[in-house]
Amino acid sequence: MLRVAFALLALLLGAQAQASSLERFQSYVRTTLSARADFEQQVYDGRRQLVQSATGQFSFERPGRFRWHYATPMRQLIVGDGERVWIYDEDLAQVTVRRLERALGSTPAALLAGSADVVQAFEFTELGLREGLEWLEAKPREAEAGFVRIRLGLSAVGVEAMELLDHFGQTTQLRFSNVERNPALDPAGFRFTPPPGTDVLGQP
Repeated sequence: MLRVAFALLALLLGAQAQASSLERFQSYVRTTLSARADFEQQVYDGRRQLVQSATGQFSFERPGRFRWHYATPMRQLIVGDGERVWIYDEDLAQVTVRRLERALGSTPAALLAGSADVVQAFEFTELGLREGLEWLEAKPREAEAGFVRIRLGLSAVGVEAMELLDHFGQTTQLRFSNVERNPALDPAGFRFTPPPGTDVLGQP
């Protein structure tokens, strides 16, 4: 009977942990209207070999406004202005423009910076505690999404880590630091004007 009691207790505690993890993310989406952080990004191929590293800064303001600035090794800027997404490659002097709803879809940026109902676009699975974070897996319901799955590492601060698996077997790991929730952000940071001489691909 004692073993049964302990087993039932473990199941109950596990269910509570699972519920709290998903509820924590849903609360994060509802209550975090803006944020900014530094990030480190590593990309691994299907054999778990490191193929790319990058660092930069990220900020967002719901719904649909975000700014990814890759500082190293190459300078690249991705800006969502609420209607369009601008992907600017400084070295190539080229910017690609896409409509926000087509570019965002079931993507990591949607999970971080989309509207509160973005959770409906994913199927969630609780993964438990690892590396001091509660992990939640999000699988896009959209068949044409660019990722097979997205894993979110949650703390009391919010989303501190992401792991993305794409259809080519590549895994991208993101770690956020110096996270600030609900700061006052300059609206100009979510606007983009192509510098003179920049090739513009897509429909502005």
